[in-house]
Amino acid sequence: MAKNTLAKPKRKRVSSGSEWEEKFAYSRAVSQGDWCFVSGTTGTNYKTGEMPQDEAQQARNAFTTIDAALRGAGFEMGHVVRVQYTVTDRKYIAEIQPELQRAFGAIKPAATMIVADLIEESMKIEIEVTAYKG
Repeated sequence: MAKNTLAKPKRKRVSSGSEWEEKFAYSRAVSQGDWCFVSGTTGTNYKTGEMPQDEAQQARNAFTTIDAALRGAGFEMGHVVRVQYTVTDRKYIAEIQPELQRAFGAIKPAATMIVADLIEESMKIEIEVTAYKG
């Protein structure tokens, strides 16, 4: 019987250095082969360690972290095929919409937006993406 000698693509984990990743046992991003999955990302500014009050700035910060995670895994924003937004209040949608357009206006991934509470009251948006570069 022939032995399967095809190598499986290596799994790579990317960390943003967030204390949440260790606390809740997850990676910011995991890639394997042509796929990359970026965990739900909130608006923390990792240079200052602070969560801004402004929802648009939270969205910008989340996209900055997502972009860095994708690049760390060998991907880029243009590879994003799916995005899920979780917003804590409908009233924030108008404020974050320009940031969504800025990040994905040319890419237009499949998308879902949910209104729900997040783990901390200061968090107004969480963004999760899936990327494919095959």
